[in-house]
Amino acid sequence: MKTVGIYLFDDVELLDFAGPYEVFTTCSRVARRFGLPVPFETLAIGSSREAVTARAGLPMLPTQTFDDHPALDVLLIPGGVVDAQLHDRRVIDWIARTSRATPLTASVCTGALLLAEAGLLDGRPATTHWEDLGQLASDYPKVRVRTEGRWVDDDDIVTSAGIAAGIDMSLHIVARLCGLELATRTARQMDYPWHPD
Repeated sequence: MKTVGIYLFDDVELLDFAGPYEVFTTCSRVARRFGLPVPFETLAIGSSREAVTARAGLPMLPTQTFDDHPALDVLLIPGGVVDAQLHDRRVIDWIARTSRATPLTASVCTGALLLAEAGLLDGRPATTHWEDLGQLASDYPKVRVRTEGRWVDDDDIVTSAGIAAGIDMSLHIVARLCGLELATRTARQMDYPWHPD
């Protein structure tokens, strides 16, 4: 079983978090139905256990914190309004430190800005929401910004475009880690029109 940790913070874009969360938890449910080993444990990680409020106003509770989460196999950083996160050294240091110890780090939307601030995208191809491509390029000139495609897979770092593209990317990660058949079954269970290419 692989442990997926998704960062939860004030002003997170709800679907940036909930889309990937749904993919990984649905994948585990589908695997169980077909008698396969459950592939993922999915955690919501916050800087503390206090409730956060998503950009859409929904309160949510982290299940783990920076200080007590287990070792991760996948670290996923969603986007949203990330200004406060970009200026919080505790957050950026946690992302950098955790990514170094994690086989795969991913971002959705403006989560790429947090990866870039942590120095994880220097010299690497990456993408973000179409509206934020200019900021990613201007604020982090070492990043090789890609303007095409729903996600960019660069081995141990995967970034996606905005909001719903995080679902596409998460299904891609399922395919990478568990095979195309299980990813396709997961998309089918979600009634999601996923195109692996």
